[in-house]
Amino acid sequence: MNAPTQIDTSAEDLMANAIRALSMDAVQAANSGHPGAPMGTADIAAVLFNRFMKIDPSADKWADRDRFVMSAGHGSMLVYAINHLLGYDDMDMDQLRNFRQMGYRTAGHPEYGHAKGIEVTTGPLGQGFSSAVGMALAERMHNARFGDELVDHYTYVIAGDGCLMEGVSHEVIDFAGHHGLGRLIVLWDDNQITIDGSTDVSTSMNQKMRFEAAGWHVQAVDGHDKEAVAAAIQVAREVTDKPSMIACRTIIGFGAPNKQGSHSVHGAPLGDEEIAAARKALDWPHAPFTVPQEVYDAWHAVSARGRAAREAWESRLAASAHKDAFQTSMANPDAAALDAAIDAYKAKLSADAPKVATRKASQMALEVINATLPNTAGGSADLTGSNLTMTGDMTDVTASDFSGNYIRYGVREHGMNAIMNGIALHGGFIPYGGTFLIFADYGRGAIRLAALMGVRVIYVLTHDSIGLGEDGPTHQPVEVLASYRAMPNLNVFRPADVVETAEAWQAALKFENTPSMLSLSRQGLPCLRTEHVAENMVAKGAYVLREAEGGRDVTLIGTGSEVEIAMKAADLLAEEGIKAAVVSAPCFELFAAQDDAYKTSVLGDAPRVGVEAAVEQGWAPLLGQNAAFVGMTGFGASAPAGELYKHFGITAEAVAAAAKELIK
Repeated sequence: MNAPTQIDTSAEDLMANAIRALSMDAVQAANSGHPGAPMGTADIAAVLFNRFMKIDPSADKWADRDRFVMSAGHGSMLVYAINHLLGYDDMDMDQLRNFRQMGYRTAGHPEYGHAKGIEVTTGPLGQGFSSAVGMALAERMHNARFGDELVDHYTYVIAGDGCLMEGVSHEVIDFAGHHGLGRLIVLWDDNQITIDGSTDVSTSMNQKMRFEAAGWHVQAVDGHDKEAVAAAIQVAREVTDKPSMIACRTIIGFGAPNKQGSHSVHGAPLGDEEIAAARKALDWPHAPFTVPQEVYDAWHAVSARGRAAREAWESRLAASAHKDAFQTSMANPDAAALDAAIDAYKAKLSADAPKVATRKASQMALEVINATLPNTAGGSADLTGSNLTMTGDMTDVTASDFSGNYIRYGVREHGMNAIMNGIALHGGFIPYGGTFLIFADYGRGAIRLAALMGVRVIYVLTHDSIGLGEDGPTHQPVEVLASYRAMPNLNVFRPADVVETAEAWQAALKFENTPSMLSLSRQGLPCLRTEHVAENMVAKGAYVLREAEGGRDVTLIGTGSEVEIAMKAADLLAEEGIKAAVVSAPCFELFAAQDDAYKTSVLGDAPRVGVEAAVEQGWAPLLGQNAAFVGMTGFGASAPAGELYKHFGITAEAVAAAAKELIK
């Protein structure tokens, strides 16, 4: 373990007060922000960084750094102040002076990728805490592969009352306790204040008992007693088989003599008069945005200690027999190996033409992918046998053995998605996780953050339409595709057959900065791609699956299970001398990214009919003006799949009729 030695603690009061001063100055300059949390947690943060954190601002992506997550993201000035004081080269004082202003890195809530030293985007309460569980899990999984010499770090979280009220916290607290994530230490900012006032207006939860019940190690301290905080963190670090929660009783806005301890200091500037009083109370006689050199020296000592630890680690890596494997795990997938494996697999599929549900096609593709890539990490929210996310060579990750690559997330869709964000952000693994498409919305908050942050997480979402049949409208996601297609920086794939499913996986794995959804059928679908094509057609978003000889009278566009219907409709139209082309459109987002010439070559200028067992919203760019849509206009029903398609009029006959109506 990276136990600290010979650390000077004499300047910790000044280190903490520098955070407070910079926070209240920045919020005042912006006339916007949340000074209360940074001022209240400054003592905790000063102790954590000065005595324990292993971090090097000159190598912000160093793999074995400790992770720090400010889950209470409204307290973003704590992060920016610390990163400035540590010496991150992209966080000079000008960034703090322009807190919350256009073009600066100091956004209202910490945003991953906008500045160095921000491990995860936080703000939606509970998300940072939940993603930190994923980071701690990834650390243990990576450690099981490469040992303490290369993987030996902690994940620290400052979480507020709101983080612990959000439902996702229950999911991940349970998960972390069950898996014994001993490198996870959560510092609860127990200030008993929310926006509405005292927490007793809305909760009577005994959080310490709650965490204990879930298998955590729990302590309680005065969050302004630095020695008590330090002692508690040290004890937590020595508990190897349980995650730790330290309840730190704090005063929100500590140091502001007339407003501290009140909800009025939570989300508004203190005002010039109160700031002057706070400077006096804190014995901080310096002008706004001014930090004495002795304070910088104290914070820079933290960075120097981290740099020495990083250099020692690099020496260990250079000498390690695991060097190549470790670096491979942290890098992007081997595209050449992936392409070769998928190409050979596709050729066999086109020759054999198996009829399988695309959920099964996904599992078949994963057998190839997991055998090719060494660092995929799969899982499911208690639907492994339905999502078909586990392949033959996978083993479970457990509290007693983290060397596996399959994670049993339990019935925790939101927690699963947030944990996968943390795994992806930590590095070393490419996470994918499954549930039914209808339950994607249970984890929507974490999916949105994956898209916002730009992390490679893959969602395996099965039972994707009325085609799931008898489970009925509660499980039939008629509107879900449209809602996720509306989300920026998220690729939604709905493959039509076994070949398209393989291509969807191939494409998803290559998007380093974009999460992907695979929308997959429960019912069996015929193989439509019976002639092998090396090019990944799904990666184009849409393509001509069947061209009409002698020019088009109409273009039929389908996705997923409805491409088969479009093909049958084209046959019916051909019997009447009507020339119909069929376009498969598995990914609207990727098609939208193509150039105009390609789009025109696919869509043509004939009338268009779209068909999908979902609502029409989002189809307009593909359909254009002279068009029709065959799909759902309301919720589904409980009946066998075939009867449902007939009942709701999503049939080849209906598509053919719509086409004839357009061209008559």
